[in-house]
Amino acid sequence: MSWTDERVEQLKKMWLDGLSASQIANELGDGISRNAVIGKVHRLGLSGRVKSPAPARPRARNDSETAAPSAPVVHGNLAVAVEARPAPAPAPRPVAEDVVVPISERVGIMDLRESMCRWPLGDPASPDFRYCGAKMQVGLGPYCAYHARIAYQPAMDRRRDRDRRAAARG
Repeated sequence: MSWTDERVEQLKKMWLDGLSASQIANELGDGISRNAVIGKVHRLGLSGRVKSPAPARPRARNDSETAAPSAPVVHGNLAVAVEARPAPAPAPRPVAEDVVVPISERVGIMDLRESMCRWPLGDPASPDFRYCGAKMQVGLGPYCAYHARIAYQPAMDRRRDRDRRAAARG
């Protein structure tokens, strides 16, 4: 099996006509497999074909949708970028205020109750190690509202903070 100039021209024509790799392989015959067709298509840079969008069921339009025509669906390395819209700015995160847990609320392991915040304060090896002890909020896990905000940050916020720290380092 070899790719002659004639076969390459047939491949290009059938590919641009919209035939699948399997159909082209069957048409060319002589031991040319579907994978051989796909490989040759990629080496020739023919992978980006415009496909007509599948007929979709009509749906109700929202008032916010515009009547602008949709761009054709393009796949592959020849895809054309559609007009980029700037991403909306993320909502500002509330500034985490420093919370001072009153000494009267701090509790040791023996005094910790089911309704108390289990946020650790200090070094566990230290004799004055305690837990927050503030009243837990229902649905926020084992912590009070303040410590739950610290413990359960959305993944995007963590990723953004990590990227900022990495950019600041160098």
